[in-house]
Amino acid sequence: MPKNKGKGGKNRRRGKNEGDEKRELIFKEDGQEYAQVLRMLGNGRLEAACIDGVKRLCHIRGKMRKKVWVSTGDVILLGLRDYQDEKADVILKYAPDEARSLKAYGELPDNFKIDLGVEDDGAEEEEDYVDFDDTDRPDLDLDLADI
Repeated sequence: MPKNKGKGGKNRRRGKNEGDEKRELIFKEDGQEYAQVLRMLGNGRLEAACIDGVKRLCHIRGKMRKKVWVSTGDVILLGLRDYQDEKADVILKYAPDEARSLKAYGELPDNFKIDLGVEDDGAEEEEDYVDFDDTDRPDLDLDLADI
């Protein structure tokens, strides 16, 4: 059986999650557009609604695949293709606080919903419960002393 010559396994190669620090806010340039993810299609593809009103089929670039998890409702930066207007490439995913900053700077329109995919907004929701209406039937009343 061969000896291990490396310094650890898969988890060491993955490294630590170093994406928690504040990064500089990146604005769109020429040939780029802001968009919001409508639905995930699988195989590194998604459907996004751009702020110019066009729905585009987008491809997540290889540098982001399996490192940055994109989900429905996320605000992303797209690189538009010169030869295909209905397709684009995902360049960057904005964190929710970065998306709010973009909205404050006027880069995103006011009708753009930032926390679309987030279900828990801190408000208490009513619990689902079943209300049984057979409590007023006298024939179902049982006394433990009768048993």
